[in-house]
Amino acid sequence: MINVQEFARRLSTLGADAFTSDDVVDLATAADVRISPDLEIDAGLAQRLLDQISPALPVTGAQIAASQWPPPKSSRPAAPSVSFSSPGAVDAPADQPTRPRRSGPERGGRRPGSRRTGR
Repeated sequence: MINVQEFARRLSTLGADAFTSDDVVDLATAADVRISPDLEIDAGLAQRLLDQISPALPVTGAQIAASQWPPPKSSRPAAPSVSFSSPGAVDAPADQPTRPRRSGPERGGRRPGSRRTGR
């Protein structure tokens, strides 16, 4: 858990805006939470406060309230973004190669290129 002043300092390191304790109190008011500068902030409260900030920040409430700051960077690469254009449809990144999908033997009876003679 962290205090309001530390929460404001950590928010300031994430973006161009400089946050103060008063800004954090304003965020809490917008989230219908009573908060004072001496109140400790846990992960749940931190997430509620982060949800009031637009645009969304690249951390979770648990990360910002954690004892280790800044949160450790993952060594795994981020997954490519996927956008949903309609229910059930997925638009993947355009640079992926397309392959024909086949499962099992071909249907249709004849192999391409083999011809029967004598008919």
